[in-house]
Amino acid sequence: MKWEFDGPILEIDKLSISFFTRLNEIPAVMDFSCVVHPGEALGLVGESGCGKSTVALGVMQDLGVNGRVVGGTIKFKGRDLSEMSKEELRDVRGNEIAMIYQEPMASLNPAMKIGKQLMEVPMIHESVGEKEAYDRALEVVRDVKLPDPERILKSFPHQLSGGQQQRIVIAMALMSKPSLLILDEPTTALDVTVEAAVVELVKELGRKYGTSMLFISHNLGLVLETCDRICVMYSGEAVERGSIEDVFDKMRHPYTQALFRSIPLPGADKNSRPLIAIPGNFPLPHERPPGCNFGPRCDYFEEGLCDVGNIEMVPIPGNERHVSRCRRIDQIDWDAPVAAVEQKEKGEIGNVVLKMDNLKKYYEVAASALFSGADKKVVKANETLSFEARESETLAIVGESGCGKSTFAKVLMGLETATEGEILLDNKPIGDIPIEERDTKTVSSIQMVFQNPFDTLNPSMTVGRQIIRALEIFKIGKNDRERRQKMLNLLDLVKLPREFADRMPRQLSGGQKQRVGIARAFAGGARIVVADEPVSALDVSVQAAVTDLLMEIQRNEKTTLLFISHDLSIVRYLSDRVMVMYLGHVVELGSTDQVFSPPYHPYTEALLSAVPIADTHVKKKHIVLEGDIPSAMNPPPGCPFQTRCGWKSKVPGNLCETEVPPQKTVGEGHQIKCHLSDEELARMEPVIKIAAE
Repeated sequence: MKWEFDGPILEIDKLSISFFTRLNEIPAVMDFSCVVHPGEALGLVGESGCGKSTVALGVMQDLGVNGRVVGGTIKFKGRDLSEMSKEELRDVRGNEIAMIYQEPMASLNPAMKIGKQLMEVPMIHESVGEKEAYDRALEVVRDVKLPDPERILKSFPHQLSGGQQQRIVIAMALMSKPSLLILDEPTTALDVTVEAAVVELVKELGRKYGTSMLFISHNLGLVLETCDRICVMYSGEAVERGSIEDVFDKMRHPYTQALFRSIPLPGADKNSRPLIAIPGNFPLPHERPPGCNFGPRCDYFEEGLCDVGNIEMVPIPGNERHVSRCRRIDQIDWDAPVAAVEQKEKGEIGNVVLKMDNLKKYYEVAASALFSGADKKVVKANETLSFEARESETLAIVGESGCGKSTFAKVLMGLETATEGEILLDNKPIGDIPIEERDTKTVSSIQMVFQNPFDTLNPSMTVGRQIIRALEIFKIGKNDRERRQKMLNLLDLVKLPREFADRMPRQLSGGQKQRVGIARAFAGGARIVVADEPVSALDVSVQAAVTDLLMEIQRNEKTTLLFISHDLSIVRYLSDRVMVMYLGHVVELGSTDQVFSPPYHPYTEALLSAVPIADTHVKKKHIVLEGDIPSAMNPPPGCPFQTRCGWKSKVPGNLCETEVPPQKTVGEGHQIKCHLSDEELARMEPVIKIAAE
């Protein structure tokens, strides 16, 4: 049963949450306050470990056996949640508050059809009949814009894509028309185009149902696009709170300012305007400094002022709803330009190191996974890929999941062999030589840095031993003493203290583990490094440091960097050239400036529109792609993008549906695979415009 209340939906006042181990108390959240009004969306941002999810679990009263609220109150529609009985809480969780988690499969039962899972919600919580529950399930599946709702209800979770699963989780959360929806990083695992569609959907449904939202994210651009107000957290405390415009344009906390300086907004450039990483590391709960938690990493730190006593949230003069936890608000010149950062020399791009010519990679799979009879289907993972990469160049490869980026990387590494076409390393063909038959020099020349640093290190081996192991494989160093010295030099190269050689991976943060992965990749003097989403699993502030490190190593070692990513902001910042892939095809290839300004391939245009940018002055053309990426096992005829293209009507006849477009040159070195005429392409307008101040 829902109860009416005309005040704030959620009111958190001076909340403190601790987790208790056998030995001690670990404070996770301290003195946290925020208010969510009816129909309002509040964004909660900060790095991993700052306490965002703990606040959400506190609201859900789901802190497990070790977690306890040790101070303050959480009121929902005026009632203190801690004073409710178990039955009342169950009722509130079923009817009034819903939560959407980061990983959709964690919220779905793999053994139960989608329809049954959705129908359970109203049947259990509202005692409605089966027919009405089915009708409501059908309605919410339509609301979340899924194709063929009847078929979806009869499907099992594994039969849906990640984006479809997340929409089902959103549908399930909306089944009871909750007053408060908590979203915990709901789009982290999704492609940027799917993310744009899901965010659009959440906003639309919020308006339709009048739902208030608590949106937890580390992506400032996403918060700008979805929320009315924002609360920035650091190490268990709220450090700044206000409307989006207040915090984005008139930030009044050094941590907020440092966060914005470490993300690649339009205008940042790896040579002339490099990002500024936040110095030092995030403090562990039992190592927090006295006074201000951000003090040891702050540019404005003042001894005797910032490191004593308890620092309170204070209102900004002239704006009571904008508050900050800083003692020096009035003494800092917030409008001062960023101190001149050392400008980097642009690396001299050298000769062609790697060349791909009409590369194809097909897989044969059984038509049915259970019965591998004579019926075989072909998955065309890569279709006629051709490009060159030069010494000291960064070539970015972008596209959604399933576009063939990782398949191409596997073929290049020798983990798979090419079906057709050539890969030339220094003019020597290597495309049909599997890794076990490649000589040591070829293997050490092409190395990879993976997306998830947690999965790529051996948990039972010290950091130093893992790097020495790579040196042994590459036959570098005459003896153990030489290899140990080389290993220490590699730690210096990736800016890790030498004592880390004796540490185990579990003692390192995500950013530090990724640095070890980079050190290992360069152990054999790699000439080509394939970086597969190397910073997407890292926090914003760590991303800047790792990206900067890759660029510095590239300048010194003259490495060719193939940077696989779906984050176009970071691609714009660090790449020299960009290759856009869709369903196995290269649909656009050109310099970064060419690819980021019109004319675009229609798919590139949609990708640019989908990227959330944390800048209130940026105006974007709004394009949301309909439908999912077709299966590579059953690609559409003609142009691979024609099923989702908004420009198809501009091409006469049914050319898009019958013929694969030719590769056309629209500028020096700028190629687009599209049937649009040169006149139509010339009419394209920029997707991203920066409004005057």
